Amino acid sequence: MTVSVLGVSTDTVESHATWKNKLGIPHPLLADTDHAVAERYGVWVEKTRPDGARYWGVARSTFLIDEDGRVFKVFPRVKVEGHSKEVLDVLRISSPPAQSPE
Repeated sequence: MTVSVLGVSTDTVESHATWKNKLGIPHPLLADTDHAVAERYGVWVEKTRPDGARYWGVARSTFLIDEDGRVFKVFPRVKVEGHSKEVLDVLRISSPPAQSPE
C-alpha cells in the first residue's frame, strides 16, 4: 500500500508555511480557509470554551483514504501524543505483506 500524507486545516497558506518551517513538517499542508473540506468531512463543529462561549472550529481528526478514494478508517478527536503509532499500526494491519520474488 502506498501512503501519502496531507495535512488540512482552516489556517492560511502563510500560517502553514510558518508551521512547516518551524516544525520541519515534510508533507504538504493544505489551506481550507473557507472550511469547505472540513464541512464535507463532518469536522467543522460547534465547540464550547471553558467560559461557556460557543464558536465554530475543526474537530481534529485523521482520515485514512484508500487508492479508490474511499475512507476506510477515521480517528476522531485526535490527541497528538501516540497518534502516529496508532495510524502506522492500522496501516500495517491493512497492508498485505510484501511478496518476495520467486
